[in-house]
Amino acid sequence: MPLDQRFKGVGAALITPFDEQNEIDYPGLKRLIDLVTEGGTDYLVVQGTTGESPTVTSKEKLDILAFTIKNNYKKLPIVYGIGGNNTQEVLNTITETDFTGVDAILSVCPYYNKPTQEGIIAHFTAIADASPVPVLLYNVPGRTVINMKADTIVKLAAHPNIIGIKDAGGSLEQSMELAARAPEDFLLLSGDDNLVTTMVSVGWHGVISVIANAFPKEFHDLTWAALEGRFKDAAKLQLAFLEFDTLLYIESNPVGIKKCLEIKGICSSDVRLPLLKASKELGEKLERAMIREGFM
Repeated sequence: MPLDQRFKGVGAALITPFDEQNEIDYPGLKRLIDLVTEGGTDYLVVQGTTGESPTVTSKEKLDILAFTIKNNYKKLPIVYGIGGNNTQEVLNTITETDFTGVDAILSVCPYYNKPTQEGIIAHFTAIADASPVPVLLYNVPGRTVINMKADTIVKLAAHPNIIGIKDAGGSLEQSMELAARAPEDFLLLSGDDNLVTTMVSVGWHGVISVIANAFPKEFHDLTWAALEGRFKDAAKLQLAFLEFDTLLYIESNPVGIKKCLEIKGICSSDVRLPLLKASKELGEKLERAMIREGFM
């Protein structure tokens, strides 16, 4: 099969806007969808972990998905987050979900349980067998405590319904190994915004991005400059985001990026417990960085 071009480039890992009553802020979500779409984002990722999926109810998830599909005026491809550490519950969720308008699912490596690599393979094989749409794996050992090794990913890539991976492992060595060993039709997508240029330079195909929520045009230009081989242009933009990327995660994701969106007037910076809104100090640092880099 050829590489699925729908998910090449930049996918925006959409945050979930909340109002002061901790309810979903749908006007804010509409403004966010418009912002990332107008900025050149290639596809939308709904209810990944950046969307605070652990504290969004099952009903809210489906409502957010339906709202995003309805307001997706450019009909961009949509990736929907369905994952967890209870395999049977993930399978039940797949069975209960209407996939009309959904092009793929993003499924995170099981967290907390600390399965073996063989357990990870069995988990994702069951999900891929059950899913009516293609599956993108998500490796994020900083949150799940376990790394999907390259051998494991390559074995899973042989499944006809597993089409790629979002990898936020931060290991350039593993990134290069995957670029060398993965099938040519297997999508390699960075989950680390600060490594996009480097990963594309060794054969990766794009990024599922946090930064693209607030700065979609800049991140689109960065990613496609790298994909088109204009690495000098890509590096200039990548380095402009270097300090900024660090600031975003000081108080955990998506606290920082929500503050940026508040500064831009898209939505409030409210988050759900156990997360807290950005501190005054962090907000001031982010605003100064946005002004300095011309990201306002």
